[in-house]
Amino acid sequence: MKTSSRSVVDPFIVMDVMEAARMAEENGRHIIHMEVGQPGTPAPLVARQALTDAMQDQAMGYTVALGLPALREKIAGLYKRWYDVTIDPARVVVTAGSSGAFVLAFTTLFDTGARVGLGEPGYPSYKQILSALDLMPVGLQTSAENRLQPVADDLVDQNLQGLICASPANPSGTMLDKPALKTLIKACHDKDISFISDEIYHGIQYEGRAVSALEISDDVYVVNSFSKYFSMTGWRVGWMIVPPDHVRTIERLAQNMFICASHASQIVALAAMDSIEELEENLLVYSTNRQLMLDGLPKAGFNSFAPPDGAFYIYADVSSLTNDSRAFAAEILEKAGVAVTPGLDFDSKRGATTLRFSYARATTDIVEGLKRLQAFMDTRG
Repeated sequence: MKTSSRSVVDPFIVMDVMEAARMAEENGRHIIHMEVGQPGTPAPLVARQALTDAMQDQAMGYTVALGLPALREKIAGLYKRWYDVTIDPARVVVTAGSSGAFVLAFTTLFDTGARVGLGEPGYPSYKQILSALDLMPVGLQTSAENRLQPVADDLVDQNLQGLICASPANPSGTMLDKPALKTLIKACHDKDISFISDEIYHGIQYEGRAVSALEISDDVYVVNSFSKYFSMTGWRVGWMIVPPDHVRTIERLAQNMFICASHASQIVALAAMDSIEELEENLLVYSTNRQLMLDGLPKAGFNSFAPPDGAFYIYADVSSLTNDSRAFAAEILEKAGVAVTPGLDFDSKRGATTLRFSYARATTDIVEGLKRLQAFMDTRG
């Protein structure tokens, strides 16, 4: 049986690293996980309890395609609390994770062959989802001077129909401040480029706060998720905010593509939004881990990186150590027992000389991981 050309997408290398780490653990090794962008904490306790209670007397059937009304209202309230922006809950679409949101956004906004820009380094699945939808991802090589974020000049002569931007970014953790984001959105509006703001790491920031695109314009798509700040990766529930005249189009697509996001996950998400104290405790762990990484990675020989403003990653230039980041990551896993992600996932041109380190796990893991990395680099010479 034949497969379509649309199905030919690159692997998500971090998932391959996770599998290699799992196999090592299956063989009895203890692996420190710095490869995956996943909190080491579960969903908040009261959120899990809310699901336990709901399962006693609810069938967990379909919800309406746009999501539980109470959850949509709660999400709209988050924008008032975090950004002092008033959002009509009717514009909130609950999705099957941010991945489901990207499928809906790209399908709604772009016709076959449309050119959609994305900063490199950047989240690899943008590119693969676009390709699977017969759209053309256009990598924009960002610069260290711009803290690895796209800027208006990067749009010149690119003939783009769309741009996706993440702040805080994966893998760099860098953020755009409000003037920079405003300039970028204006450049997109001037060129009739649809702007999609990936805000999945909002809530996880250290010096200053992340700025939402909705503070600048209503004529944007904003994508977010319960995976990161709310510590709900495996529950697969996210959301997006869209312009009012796009809601019905999105609803029709969601009805047919997904029916709805998981009812059980929506119940957990609704309760998680009131778990502020527990979630802020998680943030304190990330902050502690970040400082450990900023201090410990240079001691291990990884000293070329920009301190992250948010998220929970360090993206290091290792060009002085290797020109094959995949082989280097495999060597680190084999000899140090630490799983890290090669930059090939994030940057098609420069990824062979970069590594991403995640510090989302428990602090004890970060301390042990840094100890192992230093010992490995000492023996490597």
